[in-house]
Amino acid sequence: MSIEKVETVLIIGAGQAGASAILELRAQHYQGKIILIGDEQHLPYERPPLSKDAILTPEQCKLEILSAEKLLELGVVHLAGQAVVKIEPDVHQVHLHNGDVIGYDKLLLATGGSARRLPDLDALNQQVYTLRTLEDAQALIQVLQPNRRIILIGGGVIGLELASSARAKDCQVTLLEVGSRLMGRTTPAILADYLLTQHCQHGIDVRLNTQIKQCQLEGDELVLQLSNSRGDVEVLRADAIIYGIGIVPNSQLAVAAGLAVDGMSAIQVDANCQTSVADIYAAGDVATQLRCDGQYRRVETWENANLQAAIFARHVMGVAHPQANPAWFWSDQLGTNYQFVGDMGADEWYIRGEMDHSVQNPSFILFGVSNQIIVAGITVNAAKEMRHVKKMVAGHSQFSTELHLDPTQQLRKMV
Repeated sequence: MSIEKVETVLIIGAGQAGASAILELRAQHYQGKIILIGDEQHLPYERPPLSKDAILTPEQCKLEILSAEKLLELGVVHLAGQAVVKIEPDVHQVHLHNGDVIGYDKLLLATGGSARRLPDLDALNQQVYTLRTLEDAQALIQVLQPNRRIILIGGGVIGLELASSARAKDCQVTLLEVGSRLMGRTTPAILADYLLTQHCQHGIDVRLNTQIKQCQLEGDELVLQLSNSRGDVEVLRADAIIYGIGIVPNSQLAVAAGLAVDGMSAIQVDANCQTSVADIYAAGDVATQLRCDGQYRRVETWENANLQAAIFARHVMGVAHPQANPAWFWSDQLGTNYQFVGDMGADEWYIRGEMDHSVQNPSFILFGVSNQIIVAGITVNAAKEMRHVKKMVAGHSQFSTELHLDPTQQLRKMV
């Protein structure tokens, strides 16, 4: 289909990828109709602040990606609080829950993901929370009050950021992680150990290798029976539980429409973000993309949502799209900024600077090296250096202990 025949682009999902796709389409001078459908009542908003500023400083926290005025300026029809119940690829139509039928020439599924559930905890019905939406964050503002006993389940990015926010609000915090280290899927052991010490020093009770055997509500108290890898059994009591154990792709519409998905129900897309069905694309957390090594991978980052949205928009416009950069994401915990790029499974890790737990505002860089090539990097309170580290990773720079670990040598001059 030539661009002249693309009269309507329909986007399902009013999050990061959906909003970015709109901006890129208009930036590439698409003149046709854009319809944005979101099942939330809000304007498109960013999710990274939900575990931090949206809880700690909600009055100052700006979440909107596109304001109502900007959507009007861009000529976007925004259908908020509307759920799509069916896609009919053969006739290029979608059905809404209110009975409306909308046609499209190109369709982008940017439906994101939902919090992975723990049914035994959900069955308690009250005082148990997850974090995925703005409403979730707003509910936690009232939950996280001084001296309240909070149990956090999940030692990934969301769990650690929420633990940080809870401590900032003077809560008593216990964090439970079933694995043997924090951020086990996304960070090397050397930093995981550092994070563990940092959180413990800030008064967070971290329990690794810990499973919930039983949970119940006794009056106003939540009672959890725990067991660890040593076989010890313990009972903890809390005023509230918050859990974050990953997400499940919102691919129900895609599955029902016959689109190809992987074993985790993520929508499979090619290098152009096209699905297995003509004129339907997917981007963001819901999509798993075919990579240069022939493998499909799903990347849950803010940057990836923006990149895939741009790939979709440019492919619709017949314009060369940007190539994927090494995966990059960030996390703010206990007043410290961590940024990650590249392959966190690197063979060896080297420290530039001092990983000193006694320093109030530590600043250092970790280089991940495989076969003497820099394949990953982590900056800690060194955000300005990340752009240079990204270039080293993308450029497969040769690693030199004498050069890269010498703090007197400027990284920008090594790129």
